[in-house]
Amino acid sequence: MNLRIFSLALLATVVLFVGDASAQNKKFYIFLCFGQSNMEGNARIQPQDTVVDPRLQILETVDCPNLKRAKGNWYTAVPPLARCNTGLTPADYFGRTLIAALPPDVTVGIVNVSVAGCKIELFQKDSYKDYAATAPSWMVNMINEYGGNPYVHLVEMAKLAQKSGVIKGILLHQGESNANDTLWTLKVKGIYDMLLKDLHLKAKKVPLLAGQLVDEDQGGKCAAMNHIIDKLPEVIPNAYVINSIGCPAASDKLHFTADGYRILGTRYGLQMLNLLGYKAPATTNPLPIQTTGNTGR
Repeated sequence: MNLRIFSLALLATVVLFVGDASAQNKKFYIFLCFGQSNMEGNARIQPQDTVVDPRLQILETVDCPNLKRAKGNWYTAVPPLARCNTGLTPADYFGRTLIAALPPDVTVGIVNVSVAGCKIELFQKDSYKDYAATAPSWMVNMINEYGGNPYVHLVEMAKLAQKSGVIKGILLHQGESNANDTLWTLKVKGIYDMLLKDLHLKAKKVPLLAGQLVDEDQGGKCAAMNHIIDKLPEVIPNAYVINSIGCPAASDKLHFTADGYRILGTRYGLQMLNLLGYKAPATTNPLPIQTTGNTGR
């Protein structure tokens, strides 16, 4: 073998090796999460919430020295799952529910970019600047942690996650700041469509799961918004509404308690398992997730 042929063979070997090393793991299921404070996580994290199967991973989206986690790296999904000092979120028990039912060679990854108190407009490409310009200082600080543009930050983190696995779904919990906004479903559709386009995803393969707000049975201050959220499947065929009936509420009647997040997160998980073609194990509490159409009520 002459030097030229040897060099070409060596180059081909290197290319194949690099390609294999960076190959997307089809058994690493990625889920994007966004919204406001309930998706960010509001309840205090309790000891039972810190015991997590290593198969459940979080992509850290900001630098968190207090957690010894750096932006852009994967870690076992010990809460908090949004930013450095946020609380328990539905994503916590969504992930645990999946891990309990999926095959042992499947890993689940969470990417959570959420901002407490924000309107859905903060995630719209044509509205976020105007909205951020009038946001209170405490919210601006959160927005700035995401580089001033939470939507772009979510996309950047999602693209990074795609190098490791496959995006299987999108979770949303938002609406308290858009109460009675009849255009909310169309605004969400616009964001969902943008995510599909920017991440080269197919709508049929990537469902959107949207959780209801604190229900009227818990005295929810924004419970009327659930009737608007329930209409989301009318504009997004692959959307599913996760009901909040019976999920305990915090004293402000806007957020859930830790138990509320655990129940709601489990319902998100059960719905996603159903869509993935898996059944929940017998040890999982069979909480109601769906009654008619794509709606969780």
